[in-house]
Amino acid sequence: MAMSHSFLFIDSRMTAGKITGLQVQQKNRNRVNIYLNEAYAFSLAALVAAPLRIGQVLSEDDIARLQAQDTFQRAYDRVLNYLSYRSRSQSEVERYLASKGVAPDVAAAVIERLSEAGLLDDSAFARAWVENRAAFSPRSPRVLRQELYQKGLDASTVAEALQDVDEEASAYQAAGARAQRYADLDRATFERRLGGFLQRRGFDYDVVRSVVARLWRDMHSDYDN
Repeated sequence: MAMSHSFLFIDSRMTAGKITGLQVQQKNRNRVNIYLNEAYAFSLAALVAAPLRIGQVLSEDDIARLQAQDTFQRAYDRVLNYLSYRSRSQSEVERYLASKGVAPDVAAAVIERLSEAGLLDDSAFARAWVENRAAFSPRSPRVLRQELYQKGLDASTVAEALQDVDEEASAYQAAGARAQRYADLDRATFERRLGGFLQRRGFDYDVVRSVVARLWRDMHSDYDN
């Protein structure tokens, strides 16, 4: 797998020297250019560069340590941006870091930091996923289980997240708005279309039949069934 140059840690044993300049990059205010002995040497994340001072002497080991910290910080910051769009499972973050060419040991350190900060929690992720589906796009437990497995969650975490899901209640909620569209249809067409909708959401046949009949009765309570 090709490695992303932005995450390669190149231990060139850079010559030690005195810091003669610390300059925030114009195009990226989160990075600082480091000058040793009046010449540009390397750049660091601003957080990593914060303790450095003009006149400070850096040994080869100091430089290697700073570069390692910078590699970690860049990977960590990138994952924070990845998480800003929505919560992720640990497996998703691991795959993301691998796709960016982050070394396994750096990825493991990033995962550990995220977990310690409460930003990566598979149990919480699974619960949130199920709650979000229930609120906006109900699915059957079977489909939810498949979705969570695809996110890389283990069986016990998935089972815990699904333990309180009521399949019939979910099916009824999923079909409620759709049933209104079919209000003027005859019963056979109503059952066929609404039943197909629920089956595509993964609900079992018996649940589909029960919910469709219930919704028909709800919508035609003034008529004989």
